[in-house]
Amino acid sequence: MLNLSEPVCVAPAGDRCGEGAVWHEAEQAVYWCDINRFLIHRFDEKDKAVKSWFFDEPVTALALTDRDDTLAVALGSRVILWKPESDSRTDHHFRLEGWPYVRLNDGRADPRGSFWIGSMRNNVAADGTAGEAGGTNGILFRIDPDGSITEWRRDIGISNTLAWSPQHDKFFFADTLVNEVRIYDYDKSSGDIREERPFLKDFPRGNPDGSAMDSEGYLWNCRYGGGCIVRVSPDGKVDRVIEMPVTNITTCIFGGPQLTTLYVTTASNGVAATERLSGGLFAIQTNIKGLKEHRVKIAA
Repeated sequence: MLNLSEPVCVAPAGDRCGEGAVWHEAEQAVYWCDINRFLIHRFDEKDKAVKSWFFDEPVTALALTDRDDTLAVALGSRVILWKPESDSRTDHHFRLEGWPYVRLNDGRADPRGSFWIGSMRNNVAADGTAGEAGGTNGILFRIDPDGSITEWRRDIGISNTLAWSPQHDKFFFADTLVNEVRIYDYDKSSGDIREERPFLKDFPRGNPDGSAMDSEGYLWNCRYGGGCIVRVSPDGKVDRVIEMPVTNITTCIFGGPQLTTLYVTTASNGVAATERLSGGLFAIQTNIKGLKEHRVKIAA
């Protein structure tokens, strides 16, 4: 039986749009970003301290790499490699055509070490002010370790949720603007996806944002504007709705020594000032384990 604690705000960061949470096992720390303030944060689980770094563009997604000291970082216009200890930043080999009219959004590493990243019409001004999203300008890309770049889907409103089943045979991807999480067959040898079909469609609370996968194959989908996280079974049935104390729930990831702490990012964009904890990082204790992070392979 699934048991959950009440959500606790462990870092009241006040993010305008907290996103991109990733658990760094070697450091026992959570990294996440604030898209609109161009920030990356780090929460140390042991001492509960938060450290932040500034960037010159919106920071939209993070991924571990096969080097413990280096993270892959998606900015609005490009992907970089970043070393938090020294704050060293170097260009990767991907730049988004059409920036700043479009920007990158959610991204994750796959089981083969490729970095999957989706785009959308840019809704963040040069000063970080939030604008309107819309259109179908988004593209889903795969960046392979050898530097090759392939397009897998076009005509996307807002790219969100990139997750793989525990058996690495299914891939999950969401278009926020049409309120749909989709499932695909995933080829473990080639990294290709095929056979798109709906997985969670028209759920009535909010719209799909980021997601995490647990060890039983259930997808935990954060609902932007819906004040909750919905846990969905492998066959697409709603198993549990987890209520959150703020409105805009953006992404989640399993962390902690046993991968049983669900860390959740949130956004304060568009909510009342009285919602004091919006934009904070939350933690929920569970009795189920998550999955280890996949890592981006860096070409030698």
